Amino acid sequence: MQTLSSIINYFKASYRELGKVAWPSRKETTRLTIFVIIVVIIAAIVLALIDFGLSELVNYFLNINT
Repeated sequence: MQTLSSIINYFKASYRELGKVAWPSRKETTRLTIFVIIVVIIAAIVLALIDFGLSELVNYFLNINT
């Protein structure tokens, strides 16, 4: 029974801690979500350009030998 009471105490303490969390406002959450999406899109574009450039470079060197 000690294990069960330890688990129950853990969840009670976790629930109390959640009440202390400073949750962001809806406006802040929306703003940060949009920021993350924009950063991810920019990173994807940069990585796609690097990938394209490197693949073209490899193809260039492979076609020189033929």
